[in-house]
Formats: sequence, structure tokens, C-alpha cells
Amino acid sequence: MTRPWLTIVGIGEDGVAGLSSAARAAVEGAEVIVGGDRHHTLAPDLKARRLAWPSPFDAMIDTLKEHRGRRIVVLATGDPLWYSVGARIARAIPSGEIEFHPQLSAFQWAAARMGWSLADVETLTAHGRPAEQIVPWFWPGARLIVLTAGAETPGQIARLLVRRGYGTSRLTVLANLGGPEEERLDGRADDWAAGGPAIPPFHTLAVECAGNPDPLIPRGPGLPDEAFVHDGKMTKREVRALTLARLMPVRGALLWDLGTGCGSVAIEWMRAARDARAIGIDQNPARLEMARRNAHALGVPKLELRLGTAPGALRSLPQPDAVFVGGAITEAIAEAALAALPPLGRLVANAVTLESEGVLLDLRAAHGGDLTRVSVQRAEAIGTRTGWRPAMPVIQWSLVKR
Repeated sequence: MTRPWLTIVGIGEDGVAGLSSAARAAVEGAEVIVGGDRHHTLAPDLKARRLAWPSPFDAMIDTLKEHRGRRIVVLATGDPLWYSVGARIARAIPSGEIEFHPQLSAFQWAAARMGWSLADVETLTAHGRPAEQIVPWFWPGARLIVLTAGAETPGQIARLLVRRGYGTSRLTVLANLGGPEEERLDGRADDWAAGGPAIPPFHTLAVECAGNPDPLIPRGPGLPDEAFVHDGKMTKREVRALTLARLMPVRGALLWDLGTGCGSVAIEWMRAARDARAIGIDQNPARLEMARRNAHALGVPKLELRLGTAPGALRSLPQPDAVFVGGAITEAIAEAALAALPPLGRLVANAVTLESEGVLLDLRAAHGGDLTRVSVQRAEAIGTRTGWRPAMPVIQWSLVKR
């Protein structure tokens, strides 16, 4: 087994004095120490050569490899493997060549100061990522601990809370946790949305969600239709929930959404699992703009949208884990999707026209899979009384590639 040549040390506000004996020995014996300005300040009086984190940050890997064979230490905040540099480095350098020394994470510190069970809160980050990404976790009574990008982040999150009906949420800024300059600031989202107190740049944000949101939007599939900006041509709530169940979103998986329209299926796919990704393709620029607006409003700003038509637009895309065809399906589109999918990839196609239904019947005969007819009726006013108003039935073909 390769002997570790790189040591990654989590450091807190108490500096070198707060390190374990093994971590301290690694830092004091290092020839090269890499870290941000704050990390170097927390570890003064060392003889090692100091290097700042390079920009762009991905250049860090080349910097580290250039010093292979020397005693090199990377300083990180708290736990290097929890939304921190350690995870990025471990993707590029074999784990057997790295030794980790974690310190208490910001999440642990914040939970302790708030008196919250860490197992019962959502641990999220807006550091280096759009603040909108925490929106899917808004829910009455939910507790969130959020790593922030700087002094402006609490105001951004406060405004997101207010827009979604959570203006009475409690916000707590916990700055410089565990150090001599530790500070706490408390407030409400509707107060901080318009301009709150001066926020120390290095802090963690705790959120206790409260309010009366309308509509109430869960993380699970089947969001209300009115949660989306749309032109009436969309996968409706009940069918969308069934579609997501067949697509099976999982962490980090990629969906191709062909004929994405307002983006409802792709957006729910990304909301349903952490780090899930989606590429939406549509030939209508106006609908792509609706999808973009919906993605930002519903907390998945990383939805990738492309103007084009299948199957031609599929040639340059990365391999998907699942494909949804919401527009008119053809045999060529289905064959291209099946060819792109890996084993256990999922394909779901919905049809409402007789022509598309015929295509799905032929595809099932050729490839197998499940064929389902979905009929939804909703109670609506009929004069002074109430009756059932049927929606157009949807034929759904789905299969798992073997």
C-alpha cells in the first residue's frame, strides 16, 4: 500500500493549540503548508514554506502533485471532508496517499450552540454555490444549518424565505465559532430581507423555518401545478408524480428531459435527490425561459437548458442515468435514448395523442417495459353544482435497461 505523502488537517478558531497530538505533529513537521490566509493566521510560528490556495481552485491538485515526496500539509476549516477541500482533493488523489485529521465541523459547532440534534437538521452549503439551492429544504418547522459565502448570504437567504412565504423564520448568525471573537446575531427573515445587521464575514447560518406558504411545496414529487410558470402544456401534478417514481432520481444522477417545456419534470428530479443533475432540451425558446425562471424559483438553478430537437441534440450530451420524453416521441428518439443509457438506466415516455400512443405500443412490442394508461379527473363547478372534469388520458411507457 502506498504510504500517505499528503496530510489534510482541519483547524478551528483555537488554532494549533486545538489540534490533536498527531495533527499537531504533522503541521509542525511539515515542509510545505497550503491554506487560505485565515488558516495561515491560525497556525503562526511554523518553519514550513507557506503556499496560498491557488486560483482557480482546481489548480490546487497540480500544486500538490508538484510537491509529492515532501512533507506537505493542507489546512482546511473544521472537517476537511464535509463540504470542504478534502473531498475535492480526494477525487483527484487516491485516498491511500492522503492522511486526514478532522476538527469539529461548523455544523457540529452550530448545532451545539443552537441546542439542536445534528441528526435532526439539514446540513447545507451556499459557499461557492447559488443560495437558491437551499430552497428545496424549506418546510414549516424545518431546521437548517448553512455554510455561507460571506456577509451577504444571510440577506440573500432571508429574501428567498420571504418570497416562499417563510418570512417569520428565525435566523441566527454564528460567527467565529469556538474562538475568542465568537459572536451571535439573531433575527427574522422578514426583517433581514430588507437589510439586517452587519454580518461578520466568517460565520455559519442557522435557520428555523416558519410561515404560512401558499402553495405548500414539498421536496417529494408531485408539486402543485401552480408552483410553476407554464403555458398550460405541462406534465400535470398526478402524472408527474408517477413519472418521477419511474425515473427514480438518486444522488448525483443525470436526467435528459426531452421536450422539457416549463421544466417541471427536470426540476422535480433535481429537487428529489442531492446533487441530481438534469439537462432540458426544447425547441421553443419561450418555454426554455419559463424553465429557467422555474428552476431559480424552486431551488435548482443549475438546471442546464439547451435549445434543440431530439435526436440530433443528443449527440454531444454526457451519458444520462435516466431519460424522460415529454414531447412527441418517435422511434428514432427512443432508440437514441436507449443507446445512450447505461445498464439499469431508466426511460420514461408520456403520450397524449393517438399517433404517439401507436409509437409507444410498437416500442413496447420491440423492447418490453411497462405500459400504463393514466386517467385523472378533478372535481370542478358545473353550474351551481360540482362534477368530475376529466383530463386527457396519458399513456406512459417505461422500462429499465438491462
